[in-house]
Amino acid sequence: MKKSILTFLLLFCFYMYSYGQDKTKIERAALDYIEGFYVGDTTKIKRSIHKDLSKIGYGRRSKGYKEHIMTYEKALNFSRDVAKNPQYAAPKGAVKKIEILDAQDKIACVKLTVYWGIDYLLMVKHDDKWMITKVVWQAVEK
Repeated sequence: MKKSILTFLLLFCFYMYSYGQDKTKIERAALDYIEGFYVGDTTKIKRSIHKDLSKIGYGRRSKGYKEHIMTYEKALNFSRDVAKNPQYAAPKGAVKKIEILDAQDKIACVKLTVYWGIDYLLMVKHDDKWMITKVVWQAVEK
């Protein structure tokens, strides 16, 4: 019985240590995504977004919403535009809230609260690196 409890505790500690490392890496990928768009840093976009990105979102318009679709290349181009035109950058002190909704060994789901609205990220782990593959977002009322 003591061996069973000890084995369980060791496995639990290993799991918690492993999750802690992944949690930090997941948060880093989410923060790179946010900052890549906030300040126009393509290095952070490349580091956090998988080349097979599929992003769809809904921005507020005077008569409802407008659908926006973004690929990996469009994400890079948008980030470049922000870098070239500081008026497109996020306001100083803009919100960057990251909530890990679920994380497994190879997949994770993250909710972001950012200045343009709410983003839900689906991530995968490739070679010990977390990458964003899918994003759905919606602008929120200010």
